[in-house]
Amino acid sequence: MSSQPGPSQGGTNNGTLVTLDNIFSDIITSNHPIALNHTLRNCAPKDIRDTILASTLSNGQDPLSVLDVRSNTIGILYILSARLHSSSTSPPALSFIEAFCHDFDPELARYAPDRVSSVAKGIIRLAEAMHNIKYAIQPLYDLLTRYPPSLSCLTTLHPLFISACVQTQHFSLALPILLTPITTISITLSPDLHYNDNLVYHYAGGIALAALKRWGEAEEFFELVVSAPGQLPSALQLEALKKLVLVQLIAKGKTTSPPKYTNPVLLRLLKSTPYAGLVNAYPQQINNLRGIAKKEQDFFATERNTGLVQQAIDRAPRWSIKKLTATYLTLGLSEIGKTVGIESEEEVRKVVLDMIACSEITAQISVSGTVTFSDPPSQSQYTKADVDRVLRESEEQASLLKRLEMEMARSREYLSKAVRSKEESAWGSSMDEELMFAADRAGMSISGGAFAEDTMFS
Repeated sequence: MSSQPGPSQGGTNNGTLVTLDNIFSDIITSNHPIALNHTLRNCAPKDIRDTILASTLSNGQDPLSVLDVRSNTIGILYILSARLHSSSTSPPALSFIEAFCHDFDPELARYAPDRVSSVAKGIIRLAEAMHNIKYAIQPLYDLLTRYPPSLSCLTTLHPLFISACVQTQHFSLALPILLTPITTISITLSPDLHYNDNLVYHYAGGIALAALKRWGEAEEFFELVVSAPGQLPSALQLEALKKLVLVQLIAKGKTTSPPKYTNPVLLRLLKSTPYAGLVNAYPQQINNLRGIAKKEQDFFATERNTGLVQQAIDRAPRWSIKKLTATYLTLGLSEIGKTVGIESEEEVRKVVLDMIACSEITAQISVSGTVTFSDPPSQSQYTKADVDRVLRESEEQASLLKRLEMEMARSREYLSKAVRSKEESAWGSSMDEELMFAADRAGMSISGGAFAEDTMFS
């Protein structure tokens, strides 16, 4: 870091020389956060302002070593943002970044929301420069859990944090965030919130949940990406659809139709891929499934979906056995093996016993190797109070979705995107490029990229 401000570290504002000393004085004396944010934002043109903010005081002191993290939150946000994105000065110490993210004043930070996003992206930039993304996880977690009034409000911090967790395979650290449903979108809280932030957050979240084998939640996240509104489908939505069908095969033994408002182009595109062959052969045609996996192994490896494909194939016999319970009362282990494609009778026994232990089927195995299937024990009936509660929750969710739809429709960015979409004639080429850029910015690539290694799905 430079020890003395140079000529380039000063600017003019209405004829007044702007120096870091002047800015520092404003930071420590101002009692009006709105006025202070306006002063810092407009004290000089952006490039000059950030050069000044990334420098040191005239006496050589680092302003960050003098300012109070809580009472000077706004000033520190501007200085941190400038320093984290500067290519000519040394970045602040990681210990200071962690302390700030842990102790800053959230209410003051909300007066400079764009600086919060900039600091978060700067933290990712620093971690990448240190060749260790996991350094970004704790400060991003603290920022995300402390900045918004509620975790249910989508911010620009959400996709950055979840992507960092997935890239480093710290999936469990993402759970507290992922298990809080997004119910609010506030452009005031994150003025630079982009349509793609929602897609990237739920796509990366789906990968994390699938890696943790939380199939139901993973399916929900991928479906939110696939069914996101838009006149044209995006490349990220197609990737999410591929993972969605694999997760459904694993969790349900079959695929289910996406919401009716899903762009039909996505489904047509999927039909031209090897994933369609897997779906059509699942689960009974085990040899065909294995043949597709072997023939298309390079394709699935390139798409980083080999792990999910293999898990789906491994579970295929279980789903075939479950289908048998609807037709037969008794079957021999050898007969089951022939039907589901397992040669070893002992292996069939292990699978059946495991399915019984997991309550996937209700059955008994005799000494002679005969499996007797029976209906599962009856479940307790829902009470009227249970039904009323579910109905109330459904009404609340429907009302919430309507408000979110209205909020999205009012977003200038969403409207401008819709207008651009109408002007496009080909399938989402410009949008794909935009999404690829957004995904790379969040530490990922369209096909899962750096973090979607097959090992995480094993």
